[in-house]
Amino acid sequence: MSMYGRDPWGGPLEINATDSATDEDRSRNLQELDRAALSRPLDETQQSWLLGPTEQKKKKKYVDLGCIIVSRKIFVWTVGTILIAAFIAGFVTLIVKTVPRHHHKHPPPDNYTLALHKALMFFNAQKSGKLPKHNNVSWRGNSGMQDGKGPGVSSVIKDLVGGYYDAGDAIKFNFPQAYAMTMLSWSVIEYSAKYEATGELNHVKDIIKWGTDYFLKTFNSTADTITTLVAQVGSGNTDDGSTTPNDHYCWMRPEDIDYERPVTECRSCSDLAAEMAASLAAASIVFKDNKAYSKKLVHGATTLFKFSRDQRGRYSAGSSEAATFYNSTGYFDEFVWGGAWLYFATGNNSYLKLATNPGIAKHAGAFWGGQDYGVFSWDNKLAGAQVLLSRLRLFLSPGYPYEEILRTFHNQTSIVMCSYLPVFTSFNRTKGGLVQLNHGRPQPLQYVVNAAFLATLYSDYLEAADTPGWYCGPNFFSTEKLREFARTQIDYILGKNPRKMSYIVGFGNHYPKHVHHRGASIPKNKVKYNCKGGWKWRDTSKPNPNTIVGAMVAGPDRHDGFHDVRMNYNYTEPTLAGNAGLVAALVALSGDKSIPIDKNTLFSAVPPMFPTPPPPPAPWKP
Repeated sequence: MSMYGRDPWGGPLEINATDSATDEDRSRNLQELDRAALSRPLDETQQSWLLGPTEQKKKKKYVDLGCIIVSRKIFVWTVGTILIAAFIAGFVTLIVKTVPRHHHKHPPPDNYTLALHKALMFFNAQKSGKLPKHNNVSWRGNSGMQDGKGPGVSSVIKDLVGGYYDAGDAIKFNFPQAYAMTMLSWSVIEYSAKYEATGELNHVKDIIKWGTDYFLKTFNSTADTITTLVAQVGSGNTDDGSTTPNDHYCWMRPEDIDYERPVTECRSCSDLAAEMAASLAAASIVFKDNKAYSKKLVHGATTLFKFSRDQRGRYSAGSSEAATFYNSTGYFDEFVWGGAWLYFATGNNSYLKLATNPGIAKHAGAFWGGQDYGVFSWDNKLAGAQVLLSRLRLFLSPGYPYEEILRTFHNQTSIVMCSYLPVFTSFNRTKGGLVQLNHGRPQPLQYVVNAAFLATLYSDYLEAADTPGWYCGPNFFSTEKLREFARTQIDYILGKNPRKMSYIVGFGNHYPKHVHHRGASIPKNKVKYNCKGGWKWRDTSKPNPNTIVGAMVAGPDRHDGFHDVRMNYNYTEPTLAGNAGLVAALVALSGDKSIPIDKNTLFSAVPPMFPTPPPPPAPWKP
């Protein structure tokens, strides 16, 4: 009997069970056995007695997998392990899918973020010219399409279509408009990450570009030297009972204006030119990735600043309308402000030398107080300029010869920040907590939002410089005190006040419904209301048919009182300058506090600092 197996090395293997002994041994054994017993078949037990134990080795069993032959034991263990692992994995997966999970949802946007979305929409409602398709203000249309094309305009001006209407009228005042664009650019440079987080970065950049595109039309922006600059488009003079149709006498939608809109130019307007230079310079940093446009803005800024230095004078000194509506009290603060922005836009040290010139700083009011000291506004830029230059000292520390005046600016910024705190009495507060930066005069909110922005920004500067606070005399205050001040003021504006009134249109449930604004108060019903025809909409007690979302009105009085009356512009009129400060303050306070300011973008054009050593001391004489 033979058994066949497989040679583990590949060939057939024959195994004979009787081949365990030699022929000679078998012969000898047969003779000794009982021959009768051979005729009987033996069972297995008997055979084992007869033959004795065989010393056969236990044979390994193999499994042919086709491409490889493996031990059966290893194969079983491997397959078993895989099956057990698959069972465990499936069981775990089943548990994970069946057991309820707690989803970590993003927290809802805070009030500052919600208000920011709305505050930016105000600028869409104020646009003049041919509106883009994505303007998203249904009751607005193209307007001012003939601006700058009439008689009496300098030949270098092709047209003045575009830009923004200042407030509730259709006048384009370039002085506060330029300030508004500078403020928006500053907020983007510092808080671009927060704008990105809210999804508003492209929107705010579009708003800025709409303004700067218009500014480039107001002078010969391709020239290195200019002699004239547009200060205003439109007129609001109603002195002596004048009934000449203009932007204040008439109450019309901007789209329906059919009266002449004069252009006011100036040839001695240092404040206006320097502010517009600051606006273009700041925007050039915002658009630094668009090299051609940024370069165009820088060139325009340098031309304007040169003009401001060459042709000295206040822009409002020669214009009764400017003096009435946006009077400038001086131009040296714009020299400091504009010089600082041009330095950051160009890296040219000559601008830094001018911005830190002690004589200019003195004329700007840096070394004397006064009731309005530290109040940042479209008129006085000194407080903002000092914060901006304090940033330079905190992060780059240029040293000699700038250190002395920069240290002075830094110290004065600290004093201004101290004046915002309620423990000091620099400014009164209403019973509801609103700081009276304009000492009880009308339209307070525009000054409050500017202070809230500066306070939040300065606290972020200190934290970015690993400085936990600052001193007010012998007392140390943490940076949180500045943010607390800013929050209380903005919260007041958002509705945390005695009247429970939100002073931002469209925010909350209780906000002004009779905003002093021509476009918002006249329905878009395919009826063209002429100059006097719109008066019925001006004088009606009914709410505005159109909601001008995001507009911050002028605000309450010093007793927290507010009259929602359309003709009382001291309560209900919004402005570009006011909303620009509001946007800046809201983005600074919005979102996650852990998102820091952008320390580097402002310095992108500034060369490496190698401070000039101070002059050696005079030689010793015995």
